[in-house]
Amino acid sequence: MNTLMDVLRHRPGWVEVKDEGEWDFYWCDVSWLRENFDHTYMDEHVRISHFRNHYDLTRKNYMVKNLKRFRKQLEREAGKLEAAKCDFFPKTFEMPCEYHLFVEEFRKNPGITWIMKPDTRSSDDQKDDIPVENYVAQRYIENPYLIGGRKFDLRVYVLVMSYIPLRAWLYRDGFARFSNTRFTLNSIDDQYVHLTNVAVQKTSPDYHPKKGCKWTLQRFRQYLASKHGPEAVETLFRDIDNIFVKSLQSVQKVIISNKHCFELYGYDILIDQDLKPWLLEVNASPSLTASSQEDYELKTCLLEDTLHVVDMEARLRQRSEETTEAALLLPSSSEESFQLIPSCQEEISLSRPCV
Repeated sequence: MNTLMDVLRHRPGWVEVKDEGEWDFYWCDVSWLRENFDHTYMDEHVRISHFRNHYDLTRKNYMVKNLKRFRKQLEREAGKLEAAKCDFFPKTFEMPCEYHLFVEEFRKNPGITWIMKPDTRSSDDQKDDIPVENYVAQRYIENPYLIGGRKFDLRVYVLVMSYIPLRAWLYRDGFARFSNTRFTLNSIDDQYVHLTNVAVQKTSPDYHPKKGCKWTLQRFRQYLASKHGPEAVETLFRDIDNIFVKSLQSVQKVIISNKHCFELYGYDILIDQDLKPWLLEVNASPSLTASSQEDYELKTCLLEDTLHVVDMEARLRQRSEETTEAALLLPSSSEESFQLIPSCQEEISLSRPCV
């Protein structure tokens, strides 16, 4: 189910543009951006769905490089305690340029499991025919928090409207993605044990189409609260909020903050047995294809609220008082689902749904 096309086509007054027609809003893919952005004239009100160099956060090697640099900056300017707030990503080496550093670390800590990942391909990208030249070697989290003996990760959405100043919105709904097979390190090559991608798990012999392999974020919070208490859950989600803020701060001066751009990021977070969150990756094009009716409803609401925040209707009204091919302004329900991250310079304070 293509939630994106359904939402755009059913938004009142919006008209789909064919071929080379003039457009006001474009939910483009990153390949179009790479080939056309620098050669496309855009009026003041026009908006597109990616920042020019989004890859500084969404490519694994660049993300880690920027986080490492930002951590060193924080240590110089604010001390080790503040810098320690960036310790939320596993030890990572870019291959092949950091091969010798990786070998040194590997010999220093024998017996540790490492995972090799293509530096450009996201967990939502299933285009296996794309050649890969560079990888990252990342320390594998060997003690993931398990539910029913199964591994999972969290998908959380963050909408960035501007980097200078930094204006970002955290979507309150998200989901946990589960593997279909019980976790064990004895079968490290079994993708049904270690990968939580829905595209992978759907091919598992144990996959149940009606049950799926997802929990809503609310259900996950309730489960944790029943096991560990509300305070532990609040601490965990404060730590996750810190990941959003620090990761965006790490690229704030790197990303080209073009007024025409916004970005809906899909953050993948892993929780370990100590309830510590780890940032696995940030997706520039999180999958908007629904795997179930519940998934469809979540993603259509996500997209509708994203469009409320972008608010093309108001931009078009400012451009012209004449009747335009744009939607009437819908009720501001986005306030209930998106929470504005107050400031990139302040301690985060987000209200989340009560457990």
